[in-house]
Amino acid sequence: MSAIVGIYQQNKEPLEQQVAELLMNQLSQFPADKISKIYNERLFFGCYAQWITPESIQEENPYYDDDRKLAIVADAIIDNREELFQLLMVERREREKISDTQLILYAYRKWGKECPKYLIGDFAFMIWDEREERLFGARDFSGARTLYYTTHSSSLFFCTTMAPLLSLPNRRNHLNEQWLAEYLAIIGMVDVVDMNLTPYEHIYQLPPSYSISVQKQSVVLKQYRSLDSVKKLKLKTDDEYVEAFQDVFGKAISARVRTHKQVGIQLSGGLDSGSIAAFAYQELKDSPKKLKTFSYIPPKDFKDFTPKHLIPNETAYITSTVQHIGGMESHILPFENQDSFSEIELNLNIMEMPYKFFENSYWMRGMFAEASGSGVGVLLNGGRGNLSISWGASLDYYAFLLKRIRWLKLLQELQHFSQRTGGPRLKRIPMIAKRAFPIPFRKNTKDYPTLINEDFARKTKVYQKLKSYGIDESGWFASQNVFKQRARHFQDLFHWNASNTWSAKLSLPYSVWKRDATNDLRVIQFCLSLPEDQYVMKGLDRALIRRATKGLLPDKVRLNQQTRGVQGADWVHRMLPHWPQFLTESKKLLTHEKLLMYVNREELKLAIQKAEKGIDASFVMDPRSKVLMRSMVLAKFLDKFL
Repeated sequence: MSAIVGIYQQNKEPLEQQVAELLMNQLSQFPADKISKIYNERLFFGCYAQWITPESIQEENPYYDDDRKLAIVADAIIDNREELFQLLMVERREREKISDTQLILYAYRKWGKECPKYLIGDFAFMIWDEREERLFGARDFSGARTLYYTTHSSSLFFCTTMAPLLSLPNRRNHLNEQWLAEYLAIIGMVDVVDMNLTPYEHIYQLPPSYSISVQKQSVVLKQYRSLDSVKKLKLKTDDEYVEAFQDVFGKAISARVRTHKQVGIQLSGGLDSGSIAAFAYQELKDSPKKLKTFSYIPPKDFKDFTPKHLIPNETAYITSTVQHIGGMESHILPFENQDSFSEIELNLNIMEMPYKFFENSYWMRGMFAEASGSGVGVLLNGGRGNLSISWGASLDYYAFLLKRIRWLKLLQELQHFSQRTGGPRLKRIPMIAKRAFPIPFRKNTKDYPTLINEDFARKTKVYQKLKSYGIDESGWFASQNVFKQRARHFQDLFHWNASNTWSAKLSLPYSVWKRDATNDLRVIQFCLSLPEDQYVMKGLDRALIRRATKGLLPDKVRLNQQTRGVQGADWVHRMLPHWPQFLTESKKLLTHEKLLMYVNREELKLAIQKAEKGIDASFVMDPRSKVLMRSMVLAKFLDKFL
């Protein structure tokens, strides 16, 4: 794992070494096991390396191949090493000596600009091909690692973070209003749909699944991978699907516990992280390492206001998983005295941009800090599980059966579902019909207030742009069909940008790499290839992962269909000690001239009025609480960075 930086002189003018040193100095805030750099007349590569994998210890990064006149700098962990070694015909006795940085370069030597198609893992890299006079790089398929770039005076600059690029001499930083318009208009956790943009004009990010090729005066971006169409898998029995899944998931877990440090996991009381813990323990049980679990819970004085089917405090389920698997070191963390409001500026410094995930920001950052203090190098996570390994909502599948007039199958499934969850089977028909035929039942009013200033929206024509991505003027996807939404999720590249950016940037100050086995490319392709009846079966929702973890997880967790964990419900409660200050700063937003150019003043005013009435469940659940907090985050960003 590394923070990488570089300069490429496109017009063959001598490179200014003092500018290169300026960029490197901007990365000195991060701990590093080794700091390296290489120069020539036109090129500079630099790296603050943090050794995570055994092969990364003392590796050369940047690395220069003098025979082939190739240089590389990389921020990468490659997961399909054995497959690549076989394709590249690398002798077995040489494999342990080859770092992931060198392996990427070997792939480039064989496949050239097509090499990213063969790489599986989390990566961002740049390669200088001296013979072709080409700078070439790529970012992994889901953007687990970040890579930003800018051009100035016939030079291209790139870096893992934006701060070095913002520090370039003779440059003024201006707000990218198109980025901000998308950020404000989209009500969900997605930041923007245009993956090339950042909040700053003239600074761009390389989108996930894209490569960049710089030759002479041209900069060409190309998408190298798409999940638009995955060949469907047809096996003979249900057990064969489970066995096939266990095989591919096991390989993903095995690749992600490859570290010379300790292995940790963000463990909730649910199926996704629980299944990862179970498989990871099997992988590590014969090694000297002990899997360390880190679990967030609300503070003791939090009063639960959520419906009965939601559980903010998952201690009982977490403990059940830990005891059943055994042999793990458990850390259950209430993160006392940490909250969403008092950490805004800290989080902005890490993100370098506004963010929307304030409800969970304190404990997500807290887990990286706790893991780092426990000697963890890899922090496992199951963030993408809901759409991959644990896909399969019963009622949506039953709506699917209803629309296709498969009534006998539907009645059989409802009978099983009622036996598992209670209640008569036919009482769910109206609810299923609403999901199958949503248009007659669609509400005419907006459920979420509009945060963006209407004049600003018209000026930027943001809704016209969002429409091409399936997002309507409500600020979210128009389709109610979850199957289409899932397909769109994997077709579009922007869904995971904000959360992956957060994890990538958290990794740098804490020297901890988040690794999500539910986001493994092989796992996702496998899950997309399965027939829907493997995900809902005999009244069992999320049936694939429930069947695959039989014996590995306690049935209390594995077969739980009545309740689910909800994280961040205590975010307002945690702000109680700071509430007077929060209200004072909230009221100041109504006179923040720069902010009011972009946000809806009336909605902001209503949100403040709601906050003034006091802290209760209605404020937490009211969408205007998000309006207020997102406005405050944006105001602090505008004050600090622009």
